[in-house]
Parts: sequence; structure tokens; C-alpha cells
Amino acid sequence: MRHALVALMTAAALQIGGAGPAAALDAPRHQLVDPFGTGMWDQHQIDLLDDPADIQFDAAVIVRAPASAEDSFNVPVDIDATAIADVDRIVVLVDYGPVPKILTFWPGEAEARLSLRFKIDQSTPVRAAVRTKSGAWHVGGTLIEAAGGGCTAPAFAYGADDWEERLGEVRGRIWPETGRVRLIVEHPMDTGLADGIPLFIIEKLKLSALDGRELARLELYEPVNENPAFTLRFPPGAADTAMLLSGRDNNGNTIRATLRAALTE
Repeated sequence: MRHALVALMTAAALQIGGAGPAAALDAPRHQLVDPFGTGMWDQHQIDLLDDPADIQFDAAVIVRAPASAEDSFNVPVDIDATAIADVDRIVVLVDYGPVPKILTFWPGEAEARLSLRFKIDQSTPVRAAVRTKSGAWHVGGTLIEAAGGGCTAPAFAYGADDWEERLGEVRGRIWPETGRVRLIVEHPMDTGLADGIPLFIIEKLKLSALDGRELARLELYEPVNENPAFTLRFPPGAADTAMLLSGRDNNGNTIRATLRAALTE
């Protein structure tokens, strides 16, 4: 049964993953045809995107991910919406999973592109819904096959005696010449779905200039991987040589660090 579903979704994915024209969704929502055909898209529009009226599947929104997840706890995804003008936010989600919303990214002064890792619970399309400042949504996606279980197991951090001491530690670098910013935050990111282990996740992260100006912002949900890792990109030469990272988790623990430019020879 699963193999038949995956085959059906893979065939449908060819309609939006390549270079074909965008398919505008201008019919009433109940008549719209989801290219992946999973049966989940109508409800996700309501629950996760507030049932937008102006929406289209758009090949300009590129979602890169492995066709098959080698590690259900750390699935790499690269979202590239730089071909879309005036991006306000990007919502990353999956069709199938106990928590379908992965994160929301407000690029701010960064480019509309983000690399991340997340936990996958079963074979599913992963989608990026890109909202422009005019209120229009552009949606792209790709299919990932997976054995699953990534959302229902406890974090590996608890196997180390010093995990609490390292909670909230940040490792990161800025490459001003290329505009790339890489950061990793130590945190279990427990989904609350493992027996006896409550929800424990980072909820918010923000990059700011040293003068306090907001550069980019993230809102995280349960599927983001343990020790979250993100790559952001600014226009080449436009990234500051130092940035402030701040945030908090759902238990009130705060995160604060200064990211600095990588040393060059």
C-alpha cells in the first residue's frame, strides 16, 4: 500500500519539481488539484497558511532534499525562493507527520533561501510556501521516502552527562564575501511524543545587527532536528562581520551569542 502511494506521489511530483510553468490555483479551493495528490493540502492551507485566496504551485520555489532519508533524525533540506520578488516569509511543512509545520522563516535583510535539517516520521512531500509582501503565496515541494520514526524517539543528548551544561551553546560563522551565515544551537528539540519526555524545543531565533537592527527571524516547531543547524545567505558583500543571535525555548531558557566573520588568509 505504501509503495503504491509513493509511486503515485512521485509521479505527481514531476509536475512541480522541474522547469515547467507554474500552475495557478485560481479555482475554488475544493476544486484545486494538488500535484502530489496526498489528500492533505486542502486542510494544510487552512491550518498552516490561514486558507489563502491567492496561491499557486510555482516551480520558481525550489526545494532540494534527498529522494530517500538516510537518517530520519537529520534530513537536509534547502529552500530557494530567490527567484520570487518581495518575499515576506517562508513556511516549511510536510504533508504526513504528527506535526506538519517545521518552521517559519522571515528573511528580512537575508536572501529568501534557507538550509536546515528536520526529523521525518514517514514518506512525505516536504513543501515550502512562500508569501510575498502583497499577500500572494507560491508553493514548491519535493518527495522524500523514509522509514520514519524520527519524531517519536527521545533526543540523543540525554545520553551525555553534560547536556544541560551545553544547552543553548552556539557555534557559528559568517563569510562576508559570499554572504553565507552558518549556525548550530545545542538543544534536544524533543517533540513531546516519546513516552515520559515532555515537549522541549527552541521556539524563536533572531539574527540582529550590532546596532539592534533585525536581519532575519525564525520560528521553530517540533520537527526541527536536535541541535538545530541553519545556513542563511545574504547578498555577497552585504553581510556584517558580526551579528547577534538571540532566542528562547518553550521553558524560558534564553539563547544569546555573537557570530563573527571566519578568519581568512
